[in-house]
Amino acid sequence: MATILSADRLLTALRDEGLEVIEHRSWRTNSRNHKGAVGPMHGVMIHHTVTSGTASSVELCYNGHSALPGPLCHGVIAKDGTVYLVGHGRANHAGLGDDDVLQAVIAEKELPPDNEANTDGNRHFYGFEAVNLGDGKDPWPAAQLLAIERAAAAVCRAHGWGPRSVLGHLEWQPGKVDPRGFTMSSMRTRIGKRLGSSAEGPAESSAKPRHEPFPGSAYFKVGRRSAIVTAMGKRLVAEGCGRYQVGPGPAWSEADRKSYAAWQRKLGYSGRDADGIPGKSSWDRLKVPNT
Repeated sequence: MATILSADRLLTALRDEGLEVIEHRSWRTNSRNHKGAVGPMHGVMIHHTVTSGTASSVELCYNGHSALPGPLCHGVIAKDGTVYLVGHGRANHAGLGDDDVLQAVIAEKELPPDNEANTDGNRHFYGFEAVNLGDGKDPWPAAQLLAIERAAAAVCRAHGWGPRSVLGHLEWQPGKVDPRGFTMSSMRTRIGKRLGSSAEGPAESSAKPRHEPFPGSAYFKVGRRSAIVTAMGKRLVAEGCGRYQVGPGPAWSEADRKSYAAWQRKLGYSGRDADGIPGKSSWDRLKVPNT
């Protein structure tokens, strides 16, 4: 029986997975616990916000609205991959769903069709809202998809769950379409690889080394703190391109930019193409290991 992670454990799990996490206002005490039980926890549910703009989306998910009081999830995932924690405990995100789906999640089996709304999902699921209009046209940046993967994997890792403990709102409650723009099957495959397992089986002890997918150039900015930055710096040092007096460390810095520029020049880039901001081609060739 899985008890909900404490606020500190949730925060640590997310950061240990390499995410940039911002604690929004009084998220640790923002809950709907007075309206119902919390736990046992059985999985992670992914949503889209049907909004645009980070600040307004975070506030909406923290406060809710007149018809649905907040918090509307536990974390909001922005387009640049930053996770904003907005609630802890019971949150108004899952609503009523299918009991057969819940049993499949618990057993980590293939999900059946969601054709009933008879079970309280707010009690049993962590919820992450990703900022997206949900119209099928609003893009899903690589950094945001990576953050969804990491956030779900972080919670699963903390509980010892596999990728089939992750589902979309559309797989739980009849009539829901979120998340729209990528498939949950593909996301579970990504999560499984991160956890060292597959959707069908247990951990792969002989898995080949994996490398960090390119998180997007916008990821590398002043104020970014991530294990990815540290891993990148270590690879740059190994390639003879390190320009660090101290480090490398998790905070993106001018030393990181200069080091990456040296790597770009080593690859034959020049001018604006060697500005020290990672691009996909140079990143893929650097082969930064998964953190």
